[in-house]
Amino acid sequence: MRVLVIEDDRKVASFIEAGLEQEGYAVDVLHDGSAAGPQVGTVDYDAVVLDLMLPGRSGFQILREIRAEKASLPVLILTAKDSLEDRVTGLDAGADDYMAKPFALAEVSARLRALLRRGAPGQSVLHVADLEMDTIRRTVRRAGSSIDLTPKEYALLEYLMRNSHRPLTRRLIIAHVWDMHFDSISNIVEYHINSLRNKIDRGFDPPLIHTIRGVGYVLTDRDSPLSSI
Repeated sequence: MRVLVIEDDRKVASFIEAGLEQEGYAVDVLHDGSAAGPQVGTVDYDAVVLDLMLPGRSGFQILREIRAEKASLPVLILTAKDSLEDRVTGLDAGADDYMAKPFALAEVSARLRALLRRGAPGQSVLHVADLEMDTIRRTVRRAGSSIDLTPKEYALLEYLMRNSHRPLTRRLIIAHVWDMHFDSISNIVEYHINSLRNKIDRGFDPPLIHTIRGVGYVLTDRDSPLSSI
């Protein structure tokens, strides 16, 4: 999952970024409100964490623009403006959730997970064949056996499972699992795909992760992965 954090306090932004990355999120950070519109418009984010008091443009202006362009994109306001009137204004303006500073990072993460589940009802437990991912407990099992994944492996597998039977290009995978500082020339996608194969396919049948030459990758238990193109 790829998240945009818009926060002008660099220490706060770095704290949020580090915490979310430890949980496997790809995180982009902006410190100026004037850059938010183009960024949200060109990148396919799964959620936005938004401060209200920003240089350049206010969080309310950014929120209105997000709602005009991407009505279903989850937005969590995280701000020092903590009066009841501020909360009501923020939620009425289109925010999906509202948190006041100071905050606990664990709660920010939990609220993001809740927003992402809300956007995908019935998808808290994902299944493909005998592979199961519980996105609330953040556990993965295959044929009843627990599988330990790194945060980035988990994020990649979640994206593959949420798009099971659909071929995904390397560009799409990068857009959802890695942040804007990712070096697109590197082979890190291939490295993590191979690592996942060693953990969820080795010793199990059938193999679930398939390479489609000239296209990308697909996670499926169908006999012909190309049938889903």
